Amino acid sequence: MVWEEEIEDFKEHLTLERGLQPNSVKAYITDISKFVTYLKSISPDGTPMGPEEVDVETLHGFWTWLGENGISPRTQARIMSGIKSFFHILLFMERIEDDPTEMFQTPKIGRKLPTVLSVEEIDAMEASFDTTKVEGVRNLAIVETLYSCGLRVSELTEAKLSDLHMEEGYVRVIGKGQKERLVPIGESAKRCIADYVGNWRSTVEVQAGSEDVLFLNRFGYKLSRIMVFNIIKEAARAAGITKVVSPHTLRHSFATHLVDGGANLRAVQSMLGHESITTTEVYTHLDSTYLRSTLVINHPYKGDGDGGGEKS
Repeated sequence: MVWEEEIEDFKEHLTLERGLQPNSVKAYITDISKFVTYLKSISPDGTPMGPEEVDVETLHGFWTWLGENGISPRTQARIMSGIKSFFHILLFMERIEDDPTEMFQTPKIGRKLPTVLSVEEIDAMEASFDTTKVEGVRNLAIVETLYSCGLRVSELTEAKLSDLHMEEGYVRVIGKGQKERLVPIGESAKRCIADYVGNWRSTVEVQAGSEDVLFLNRFGYKLSRIMVFNIIKEAARAAGITKVVSPHTLRHSFATHLVDGGANLRAVQSMLGHESITTTEVYTHLDSTYLRSTLVINHPYKGDGDGGGEKS
């Protein structure tokens, strides 16, 4: 089947050329598979048309089909982005003569602002851990590291002892696409990590292959992503936080608090490991109260609350 061959080549490109992680590659392939399923559904005999037969009308039909199957507009847009990447590669490899996605315009979708925790909420989460127990010390270090360094959960679980440079005050992080970056470690995070490494990690029987892994479970193996999610969710519940909180919420909070505090956007981009500054710009969102106060203080026509005003 032509599609199977093209998908396999696309998978190879994502892995070898772009250096994507297995989870990211799997997501792309799943999106292409959805498209093939749609093509089968509109074929009289269930045989999908070939990539060279796909046109912009087919893509519009796929978009509608996704919506009819309960896929949210935001997820539809992400899926179509994967479809576009797929056809771009087919054109590059000269498997097709024209790229139909160039004529397809994804409907604009409002950007969804990420959930952000206040400093007080993060303090409450950290206070929920019983640090008289060994796992409480570890879990506190996990939350403090996620928040103070803005790490992705995969970056946290893959962190190595040898990546820590405590005296210099930074941690070496391997992010998406195996890209390396250096992230500063705050004093609070350094204390929590030192307490964990010195007083808890040393009590665990470390398993072969995990000797250099920073965060371990009680059996001496690398922590799973799911376990970190559960630790964060339980801490949020114990702190009485009703927001939907995940490890990524701490990363969002890290970036938002930096930007709100006046940090340079390029510096935040570098610490987060964002390839594009556009991704980082989401953290420049400001609440209406702050914008209003800024207007009143700085604009030559100061609002008086009812639409009038006088020049200062």
